[in-house]
Amino acid sequence: MRAVPKYEHLILLLGDVVVLFLSLWLTLLIRYAELPSSGLLGAHIVPFSFLLVAWITVFFLAGLYGKHTRLFRSSLPSLIASTQAINIALAALFFFFIPVFGIAPKTNLLLYLVVSAPLIYVWRGFVFPRAQSSRSSRMEGVLIASGDEARELAEEVARDSRYPFTFSAVIDTKRVAPHELLQRACRISEEGSVTFIAIDYADPSAASALPIIYDAAFRKEGLTLMDAADLYQEVFDRAPLSLVGYEWVLSRIGASRMYDALKRGIDIIGALAIGSLSLVFYPAVCLAIKLDDGGPVFIAQERVGRFQKPLRIYKFRTMSGNDSGEYGASGKSELSVTRVGRWLRILRLDELPQLWAVLRGDLSLVGPRPELPGLAAQYGARIPYYSARYLVAPGLTGWAQIRHDRHPHHGTAIEETKEKLSYDLYYLERRSLLLDISIILQTIRVVLTARGS
Repeated sequence: MRAVPKYEHLILLLGDVVVLFLSLWLTLLIRYAELPSSGLLGAHIVPFSFLLVAWITVFFLAGLYGKHTRLFRSSLPSLIASTQAINIALAALFFFFIPVFGIAPKTNLLLYLVVSAPLIYVWRGFVFPRAQSSRSSRMEGVLIASGDEARELAEEVARDSRYPFTFSAVIDTKRVAPHELLQRACRISEEGSVTFIAIDYADPSAASALPIIYDAAFRKEGLTLMDAADLYQEVFDRAPLSLVGYEWVLSRIGASRMYDALKRGIDIIGALAIGSLSLVFYPAVCLAIKLDDGGPVFIAQERVGRFQKPLRIYKFRTMSGNDSGEYGASGKSELSVTRVGRWLRILRLDELPQLWAVLRGDLSLVGPRPELPGLAAQYGARIPYYSARYLVAPGLTGWAQIRHDRHPHHGTAIEETKEKLSYDLYYLERRSLLLDISIILQTIRVVLTARGS
């Protein structure tokens, strides 16, 4: 069972494609005041098909395919208008630099913007939501678990009708006596409306009810058993630390030599390409740093790499000194961000020298954030499963870096790091080339919007 219907994003994507091509047909109809001929359509279909790939990419970067995107109708028009304006600008550049198609549709592009924007809004704001709400009633299930993540899961499902299931009952194993839990398990096994049970298999209290629930799974048609931790991941895109144990971590986080080899190849190609292009920015960045406070341009830092091996990275200096991660009793750095450093962080230019660490193999383009040794030692001693991050090479960007908005900056932050670890564990379990590409594209969106800088 999936928290979000399996084909929802595909339907949304296909609908966008249909609307964009319909907008082209309507544009030609309005522009020439007659049904578009096959020749006229053919002259536009081929170049617009190439542009469609770029346009859908812009939609993705704008967050229009995010699983948890909640776009209110008040903000949807402005987002669609801005993305379509960007798409039209891309189309204008496309026809200017690639004139081989024999058309220069300046008027058509402006008309296309006027036609397509409202049609996409109607599709996304009215047609698609109504099609989703017209689906059959949601499945009823029971959640048997305890802890903050279990409560968070129940609250999220209760307040959002977008999920194809609901919890008719939530049993907190910490607040229910063992005999009462058994009684409830018996009643659940007999109720005809319950179609699935999400249970925390690692919870000792829930283990007492497993024989009854197990027996019911083979006697009751259509009853599905699932791990509450897996359902939590489907909903929140991160691992629930209170619902997992060492067995879960060890059994879910493996290594693939084929994936590692392919990823290393992508790292080399990407680091060479981006690193070479980034050299253009070096003179301006170096000059700006020197003019700001006259301090050193680069800093070198020790970080903890794969298998806890030390590595050295270089960055453009953005603070009044070099952060070593030794914060003393205050738990916070006494250094401050410089004026130039603030802009380097917003534009992510301070990270450019790390591309050469990617080329060496110390870093990857995608992976958990490499931590300072002093902080890593504290987190490893106080946060369970923290060492699982060392299974893969740390990265310039990663699932936690783009999904976790409360990054601990220049200080010790146990709770924030726990939440960040939950995203790292999710990535470690599900890492793949497709997920890596998705993270890279979402990183581009983060950079363009200056989020989390």
